[in-house]
This record gives sequence, structure tokens and C-alpha cells, in this order.
Amino acid sequence: MSNSADSPGTGSTGSGPARGLRFPPVRILTVAVFALAGLIFFTSFNTAKGTDIRQDGSLLKLSDLIQERSRKNKELDESNGTLRDGVDALAESDDGSSKEQDERIRGLEKSAGTQQVTGDAVTVTLNDAPPNATAKLPGYPEPQPDYLVIHQQDLQAVVNALWQGGAKGIKVMDQRLISTSAVRCVGNTLILQGRVYSPPYKITAVGDPDRLKQALAASKAIQTYMVYVNVYGLGWKVTDDGTVTLPGYSGTVDLHYAKPVD
Repeated sequence: MSNSADSPGTGSTGSGPARGLRFPPVRILTVAVFALAGLIFFTSFNTAKGTDIRQDGSLLKLSDLIQERSRKNKELDESNGTLRDGVDALAESDDGSSKEQDERIRGLEKSAGTQQVTGDAVTVTLNDAPPNATAKLPGYPEPQPDYLVIHQQDLQAVVNALWQGGAKGIKVMDQRLISTSAVRCVGNTLILQGRVYSPPYKITAVGDPDRLKQALAASKAIQTYMVYVNVYGLGWKVTDDGTVTLPGYSGTVDLHYAKPVD
């Protein structure tokens, strides 16, 4: 019988090359892709916990969080105003000050905007143009989206003009302005003292109605705004309100400022 070293199944090593198990590169890549897909499916299932991630109402949108914080800030402002009224009443009952001193304090509080003010009032209403607006007058380009919305500078122009017209007090939406109030817009919304508002925006000022309206008409910034009113349909309305009482500012009067890092 001949030597079986060259026959299959023997454990000896012959002179030929060893035969190992090899997979083509394409097959290895396919296995890796399927493994990765399985990991993604498992992670998604573990995150969703059986819910539809796209339709799950429990996942709040950023806008929902902003509106909720705005409502909370309003409640805190109202609570703070009530507490302040109580503290003021207790202080006036027995604070050891004279009548003249109390009157001076009330005058300062009125100037600061923390007390109510009553008088003839004018309200200015600003609103976005219709989304399908076109140029109403010849020679003007078709509107860009930016042309059709109220901007921060528009609100600031109205507020500044009313102050220049001798306003004794100004209310934007339902909040009284004071010296530290900042009228700021983010996108298509107004953020005022921690609360969020959408158009139309109403600005009410107590003062001499004729002087207030003259100041509005004389403002260069408002004259520019009126071009967009006439061409693209931005909202503009000025009304005489008769006698109005503006509420006092009820928020915090503490100043917030940046501090250097130690």
C-alpha cells in the first residue's frame, strides 16, 4: 500500500499549501451592514418604548416649552405684584415717615412706572402683511419674506416716538414699560420681560393725544415703515382710546449684569 500523506483527511502537512477558510470582501461588508442596521433598530426600539417617535405627543416642541415658560413668568409677575402691594400697604401703615416723604416716594414710584397712571391714551397697532402680498405700487420689487413681518426696530420706533411725544406711561401688549425694559424680537415673536407675544402688537401710551400722534408722524423710522405699509400691506392703525388706566409694572426691578469669571 502506498503512503497516504497526500490523501484528503490526513493530519500531516504535505508539500502543498495549507487550505484555509476564506470569505470574499463583499460578503464581509454585507454582514457588517446588516449588523449595523440591527444595532440601529434595537436602539430605536429601546428609545421609543413602543411609541411612535414622530407622533408622540409627550415630546414637547421647543415652542411649547417657550409658551409654557411665558405663562409661568406671567403668573410669577402677578404674584409678585400682589406681594408688593401688600408690602407697600404694611410699610405705609407704620414706617415712621412723614406725609411729605410718602408723597415724594409715590411720585418717584409713578415716574419709575411701578404705579398706575390714568389719562387720555392713544394705541398703535402693528401687524404682519398677508403672506401672499404683492407690491401695490409700480416701481417697487416683489416682496421678500423679510418685508412682510414686523421687526424689532419697528416696535422700538413707535415706543421711542411716543416717549418723545411726552407719554406719561406706555404699555406694550399687557405689560407696562419701565426704564430697563427691552423690546426684543426673535423671528416673528416679541419677547418682553420674559414673556412671548405674537402679532398683532398693540402699544398704548397715556399723554396728550395730539402730541403723541404728531411725534409718530415726525419719526423718520416710522416714515420708512409707512412705505412698507402702503406698498406691501403691513398693518398700521392709530386709535384714540379716551381715558385709560395703565397698570403699574409688577416685575422685578433688580438689575442683571455680567460678572467676570474668577
